[in-house]
Amino acid sequence: MATSRLIAIALLLTVHTVRANELPPPAYQLAAHDANIPSTVLFAIALQESGIRVRGRLLPWPWTLNIAGTPYRFPTRQAACHALLQALTQYDAKRVDAGLGQTNLGYHGQRFSSPCEALEPYRNLAVTAALLQEHHAVTGDWVSAAGRYHRPAGGLPAARYRDGFSRQLARLQASAEQGTPP
Repeated sequence: MATSRLIAIALLLTVHTVRANELPPPAYQLAAHDANIPSTVLFAIALQESGIRVRGRLLPWPWTLNIAGTPYRFPTRQAACHALLQALTQYDAKRVDAGLGQTNLGYHGQRFSSPCEALEPYRNLAVTAALLQEHHAVTGDWVSAAGRYHRPAGGLPAARYRDGFSRQLARLQASAEQGTPP
């Protein structure tokens, strides 16, 4: 049952299945539903954290790492996993973020069975959604929750992040209302 669900979810995340009337894509809708958060919030976080321009569209990239402040994107999960394991031997885990939601492995690595599981898109989305729900429970506001997701200590980095997140969210909401891709 779990394997068939993962296969179905994998098909839903594929870029080729994304159409304007499926924004956010089904995998984001499912992960958001499971965590009881708005799917546009989860998709906006992924765009903010791992977005890359592909054929003129901003799309989250599942095999993204941020190592000591430098972002890296890899063509495959295997290549990203290799780089992730290498990074963890050279840097404190608190300086390594992984996956669609750029989950910090120093603070949230215990949410994964192994570091490379953070690169499994559906698991990463589930953890991202759970973290957002936890922050929302404290703040009562999705924009504030997004700022805390990025930097729980707050300050200027969280404020800048809230601004970028708000722009992503507004763009997604406008696209959904118009039925056009963001």
